[in-house]
Amino acid sequence: MDAQNVEVAALVQKIAALHADIAKLPSLSPSPVVDALFTNLVMACVPPSPVDVTKLGPDAQRMREELICLCSDAEGHLEAHYADMLAAFDNPLDHLGRFPYFSNYINLSKLEYDLLIRYVPGLAPSRIAFVGSGPLPFSSLVLAARHLPNALFDNYDRCGAANDRARKLVRADEGLRKRMSFHTADVANLTDELRKYDVVFLAALVGMAAEDKAKVVAHLGRHMADGAALVVRSAHGARGFLYPIVDPEDIRRGGFDVLAVYHPDDEVINSVIIARKIDAHAKGLQNGHARMARRGADSEPAVQVL
Repeated sequence: MDAQNVEVAALVQKIAALHADIAKLPSLSPSPVVDALFTNLVMACVPPSPVDVTKLGPDAQRMREELICLCSDAEGHLEAHYADMLAAFDNPLDHLGRFPYFSNYINLSKLEYDLLIRYVPGLAPSRIAFVGSGPLPFSSLVLAARHLPNALFDNYDRCGAANDRARKLVRADEGLRKRMSFHTADVANLTDELRKYDVVFLAALVGMAAEDKAKVVAHLGRHMADGAALVVRSAHGARGFLYPIVDPEDIRRGGFDVLAVYHPDDEVINSVIIARKIDAHAKGLQNGHARMARRGADSEPAVQVL
């Protein structure tokens, strides 16, 4: 076995052990034990790795799928916990930094904004949808406050309790409250509403399995306006143990031109795919090619790191 295979085998073994410990937990609500296990998991997955999780054997694939579901559940508990904590303040938005991963959302939102304005020239969105916003809609809050101060944000989540928590966070900020709305809905049931958005953001945990994610993208492709931008969160390498990996080909098959695929190699965990809804009457766009970029690669970086 060569050195690379040894490295991959050791990583999979380590993550499998963490999966076993997490699966035994009686609750995924925040606690010292839960926090420590997930911190160890993230620390194992973030460094660059030669692992391609899509090529692992059946047992490792099942473990990975279960682990992503556990991560999703734990993330939901963590966000609900902090949403309730923040809601106790007179102005919750003044205390967002108490959330342990808030800086990650700041960096991820800036990355997505920089990619959008670079690969969709002239974009000046007036209305944005965020699908899968959750009880702590950090991405929408950061984008609205720091990057898109004139845009309206419609946040969609299937959980009514998550939306109730999210509304409380903006109650004391009149400006954001007027630009932020929260809707309890499954994206599969949205049709005509989708045509009014200049940009749609698709959260990483909307559509957990690859086929489910592809169905969501295809649905967006049928109902979004021609020329509208789509921002999809994905994962790469060992980070695919934490979040679903999105195949850019599924986005193309959904009716989009893939403009950029970016895999961070820093503390930002999610990869970002920028796409644009193909104009049904345009010619030649169906053969567009993705511009693949990684920080540190020889090709031009997809976004300038400031």
